[in-house]
Amino acid sequence: AAWRLGAGVSRVMQQLALGGGRFEIGLLPNENGTAGGLEQVEFRIAGLAGNEARPLAKVASGGELSRISLAIQVVTSQAARVPTLVFDEVDVGIGGGVAEVVGRLLNELGAERQVLCVTHLPQVAARANWQWQVSKKADSGAVRSRVELLDERGRVEEIARMLGGVEITAITRQHAREMLGVS
Repeated sequence: AAWRLGAGVSRVMQQLALGGGRFEIGLLPNENGTAGGLEQVEFRIAGLAGNEARPLAKVASGGELSRISLAIQVVTSQAARVPTLVFDEVDVGIGGGVAEVVGRLLNELGAERQVLCVTHLPQVAARANWQWQVSKKADSGAVRSRVELLDERGRVEEIARMLGGVEITAITRQHAREMLGVS
């Protein structure tokens, strides 16, 4: 099972700008055994084909950890029937084409279960079936959070804001509509 999981995660990693990377699972013997079993599990990563795999916790950056986490979820979701997956900024440290791939993979996961994802990337947000905007505002010395379900028009405005920043133009709105596949 460890070998199959490692091969599956390695395969998905190739789509997430971790090309040539390899994911392995080391099973380290516990001499006397523990309540958790006779082996300790260690996730390992090799950055380039041919490099020796080293402990994931010691060599992966935050962005790499996020993408490897997503790859693990994609592969294990085929075996586990967890009804809801929550990703908090799984797209940190990425952009462009990789962000589109992350959005596509999250959308594919969402076909079989509920996926909740916090993102700041328009490429990821545009792949969602539903989108909420979370905002915070100081009010009488307290910070209040607001969560609003966005309709089609609201999604266009939010994706445009994510694309264009402070000033939203007709061009950024058009690009947002294109990303969302709406007219």
